[in-house]
Amino acid sequence: MSELTSAALRKATRRLVPLMAVCYFVAYLDRTNLSVAALTMNEELGFTATAYGFGAGVLFLGYILLDAPSNLIMHRVGARRWMARIMIVWGLVAAACAAISGEVSFFVLRFLLGIAEAGFFPGMILYLTYWFPAARRATVTGLFMVAVPLSTALGAPLGGLLLELDGVAGLSGWRWLYLAEGLPAVFLGVALLWLLPDRPAKAKWLTEDERSAIEDVLTREQAATERGNPLPVRKALFSGRTIALGLVYFGIAFGLYGLGFWMPQIIKSSLAIKDNLSVTLLTAAPYAIGAVAMVVWGRACDRTGRSSTYTMLPMVIGGLALVVSAFLTSAPWLGYAGLCACAIGVMAAFPAFWTLPSAFLAGAAAAGAIGVINSIGNLSGFIGPYWVGWMSSLFGSAKWGLVTIGLVMTAGGVLVKSLGDAPRRQASQTSALATPQN
Repeated sequence: MSELTSAALRKATRRLVPLMAVCYFVAYLDRTNLSVAALTMNEELGFTATAYGFGAGVLFLGYILLDAPSNLIMHRVGARRWMARIMIVWGLVAAACAAISGEVSFFVLRFLLGIAEAGFFPGMILYLTYWFPAARRATVTGLFMVAVPLSTALGAPLGGLLLELDGVAGLSGWRWLYLAEGLPAVFLGVALLWLLPDRPAKAKWLTEDERSAIEDVLTREQAATERGNPLPVRKALFSGRTIALGLVYFGIAFGLYGLGFWMPQIIKSSLAIKDNLSVTLLTAAPYAIGAVAMVVWGRACDRTGRSSTYTMLPMVIGGLALVVSAFLTSAPWLGYAGLCACAIGVMAAFPAFWTLPSAFLAGAAAAGAIGVINSIGNLSGFIGPYWVGWMSSLFGSAKWGLVTIGLVMTAGGVLVKSLGDAPRRQASQTSALATPQN
């Protein structure tokens, strides 16, 4: 790769990835701040564990319906306007969650939030393919997705502080939490209209030579990918590899959401901690470590090109750690260590995994397939929280819910390893990333 191309990609990384990470930070915060709100909201509104689990998960029923169509629309109309539209609408709905008054409004607003957010994450993954060649993609994906652990590491204590506003202006603390964390998405959405160029060719902060250098590398890489895997959009959506990757992502997301929505409550009950701020700080700890693991593991994946291995290892280690920890009821702090290991494993698996779809597809086919993979994976966003809630109501604890999460993650790790590493590493790396002859 030429020095000009490398310099242009570094500039794009500095300009785009922090902005994308901030947007995703707010998105994930608005999606999962329910776990902190539940520390007081559930008691105030009389929600059972099953009702809470259903409400936590129903967001994803709306979310998965529109993922693939949203990506195809974004591929056609451009990321700038489409992402701005998504953020503005979801910010308004997220803030409206402060008006929840019972189970019906809880379920309806969570479902609408899922519809509003649909397409944001897979759209951002697709957007990275418009800017960064395959050999850089795990690194930039890790930098972008560091927003997930940081949104918990920083958002959980922030939520704990917002709960302390209970009674201010006659509002419960959890209502202030929804208002304070929902409205920033609206302002960010407006800002994207000026800050998010659709493609390198439209980036005014790149020189003409830099724009050409990035476009040239990506065009040759896309051509190599399409020659090796000439699938039309319709076939790409339902190819065996697309479905298999969706199932792998189901395993990762099952750990992310099944554990994430319940961790504060599990920590509070198992460690017998009464102070909500202390609970949120303990919730934040593994995600802070996970943020570091995500960046380091993503860079290591790019150096080796072994995407399936770097996805499998943290999934299996984190999943098995969670299974073992579920049985350590007499040693609650060891159980907490297992929760931490699982959360860190989930975070570390993300960057390597999201290099796999664009390894065998490009253009509109990749846009649709990424949406399908995200939709299949996010079914676990509905099933996971509801499953843990149902198992908790049935057995009186989250033990068997956690065991299930660990086993599903482990199975996903085995599956992704069986798929093998991306064909792109052998087929297109030399042609797409060779130094251009000028």
